[in-house]
This record gives sequence, structure tokens and C-alpha cells, in this order.
Amino acid sequence: MTEDEAWASTPITLRDRVHFRTERELPLAEFRQALPAGTTVTLDEGEGLYRVDGDAGDAATLSALVKNWCAVEGHRTIGLRAETGVRRRAPRDLPPQFLADLCRHYGPVSLKRLQRNMSTIRLHIPDNDDVVQQVSEWVLKAVAQYDETKGVPFGAFLATQLSKWVHDLGRAAFGRTATDTENKQQKAIASFTTEHQRRPTERELAELLGQSVAVLRKNAQSVATLNGLRNLQSLDGVPDGADHLLPDTAQAPDEILGEAEQTLLSHALTAACAPDVTARPDQRAGQPNVLGWVTWYLTTWGGQTKTQLSADLGTSVRNMNVHADRAERVLKDRLLELAG
Repeated sequence: MTEDEAWASTPITLRDRVHFRTERELPLAEFRQALPAGTTVTLDEGEGLYRVDGDAGDAATLSALVKNWCAVEGHRTIGLRAETGVRRRAPRDLPPQFLADLCRHYGPVSLKRLQRNMSTIRLHIPDNDDVVQQVSEWVLKAVAQYDETKGVPFGAFLATQLSKWVHDLGRAAFGRTATDTENKQQKAIASFTTEHQRRPTERELAELLGQSVAVLRKNAQSVATLNGLRNLQSLDGVPDGADHLLPDTAQAPDEILGEAEQTLLSHALTAACAPDVTARPDQRAGQPNVLGWVTWYLTTWGGQTKTQLSADLGTSVRNMNVHADRAERVLKDRLLELAG
């Protein structure tokens, strides 16, 4: 089957969509079971945004179902809105052999296209096999979004989407605002360096970005914080067989015990925010929960409020709460293990 034959056999169709966020992460498996057959649910982890896609004309029904299910299960929806006329295709409706051939052809092409972005990809997906799997998933994602009526070849459409999806890896791990700020600064610096054969001064960079020097310095601090978080080696987790020893209260003075407890808690927090080795790297659990770690650590021992931290990191308090709640659920289990 050729590409043209495949697109003609399964044309892109109009769908109704419901967008919403929640104060904490939903159990997706249970949520999907509560929705009508044929409905799809996706999560933009960088923004914490859920998207529920259903048949055309189902927007009101889907909205009511989402609200009712979340209310019954104790989840609060934020910014729920319906959208009609979203153009999507379901990859599962295409022949499996065609999809396999498509991934086999466009996988190597995409890897070559992403060669200049590979250092960014490695930050989030270090294993070669997992990179290949992620690229295949991006090919299928492009299949779902590709509109053959626009007259643009599928390969060209895929190429334009790949760079955006690589950027979304950083958004998912570190928050959208700080990642976008870093990307904008890097592009401006690269453009200036190519033209003038030197890096721009602070004032020149501020002019390129259309900002004051004060705003540039504030944003540069957010980017520096972001880079520091990427380099946290402690997020690799706890080595196998490592023992957690609690000091004997009869032998340790109170002030020493306090330091030991803080060390124990911070160690448990770091382990709670490390990637889950059983999860795929492209899944949320397969990524280090850096934002959750820094939110807990700096508000607990750093003396900062979430509002202050939000300004420093260039992300929303809501996004910090989502990642902190995710860390808290794992942290409770870690502490129970240590206490036991």
C-alpha cells in the first residue's frame, strides 16, 4: 500500500475535543474505561493538559462525562473547555503492516533529521533502543495529525513536527516557561554569533530579544537554574543494595538526630523523584521529576515560598503543585519503607 492509498482509505476526520487540567494526576487507565468506546485520552506532560477526543457532535456529552467522573473520584477540573472541528486520524484504523513499513522507512530518516538535536534527546532518553522507539511513536503521532488535503508530503510534515516534539521533552521535564526562555536565548545567541563571529554582549542580547537588561538577567537566572537542575547527579536514584540506617536515639544528641533526619528525608525525596526503572523513558515515570524535587527541597529547607520559586524558575505554581504531588505520592511509600 502506498502512502496516497493509505491516506485515501483512512482520511483525516473531524473530532470533538475536551481540554482540561486537574490539581493532581489522573489514573489514566480508570479514566479511559469510563469514557465511550473510540474516545482517546492524551496528556501533555509539559503543561499538565489532558485532551479527550471523541466523535463530532459529542463535545457536550464528553464535557459532562469528564466533569461527573472527576467529581465522583475527587478530582477538581481546571479550565475545562470543549473544542469542535479538530482534525485527527486514528492510526489503529490503518493496516498494521503499512504502519510498520512507515516506521521502518521514516525511522532512519527521522534519526538523521534529529542528529543536531541528539544531545537534547540524550538528556531525557539515554538508551539507543529507547530513542528508536520514541522516534517510531513520533511517526505514529504524525500519522494522527497529518492532513493529506493540505498538499504537503507526509515526510515534510513529519520533519517540521520533530523539532517541536524534541523541545516538548524539555517542557515535560522542566516546565514550559523556563524551557521556552532557554530556547529563545540560545537561538538569538546562535544567530548573532553566526553573523558577527562572537557572542553578543548582555545589552546586545537584550535588544535581540526585545527585552530590558533587567528582564534578561532575570530570565538568565531561570535558565541557569534549569541547567543546574539538569546536572543533578543525585537523581540517578539509590544504588541496589544500599542500606538506610536510622541513628540510635539513645546515642545521638537531639541536634545531630535532627541533621540525620533531614539527610534521611532529602535522600528519600531524591529517590522518590528519580526515574522509575520499570517505566519507558518517554513516559512520565521514566523521567526524573526535577521540578517536584526542587519544589519540595527549596520550600522545605531553602526557605522559599512557591510564589518566589515560581518566579525564579519561570513556571506556574499550578505546574509546580502537579509535580510536587507526584513526588509526594512516591515519597510517602519511601518513608514507610525506611520506617519499617
